[in-house]
Amino acid sequence: MADGAIAGAVGSAALNMATYLDMTVRARPASSTPEESARRLTAALHVGLGPEARAANRRSGLGPLLGYATGVLCGAVFTAVGLRRLPAPVAAGLFGAGLMAATDGVMTALGVTDPRRWSPTDWISDAVPHLVYGVAAVATLHQLGARRGGPDRAASRGRGRRR
Repeated sequence: MADGAIAGAVGSAALNMATYLDMTVRARPASSTPEESARRLTAALHVGLGPEARAANRRSGLGPLLGYATGVLCGAVFTAVGLRRLPAPVAAGLFGAGLMAATDGVMTALGVTDPRRWSPTDWISDAVPHLVYGVAAVATLHQLGARRGGPDRAASRGRGRRR
């Protein structure tokens, strides 16, 4: 699971880079959904963030941290259920789609967004960075697995060693 968490962190960084590149190329503003998700989640959990001026600053930090935490957790879970053993393109697509379903599902449940109302451009803007997450996470897993004797790591546990 540690490899999956590492891969999830790398994937999350890649997702953010893809998002910032999109913002730069299309001259679009940053999304308010991470901060709004943090606001609604802390309200639902009855977590006080202090006076409003400080709470707003904390939400702007919490939003991206929640994104990284979700990416790391999803990387660990997807690895634990064996997605890394699939062919790399399939695994990358499933990692990306799984993270997108998790993040968009939470934001929908919190009332932050409604994917049924998204335009095709909105879907592409969301799907591409999540696919980048999947590609980066799976590439990281394969690299980590190769250093340890393969994705199942049997060799590192003493089973299946070649002599």
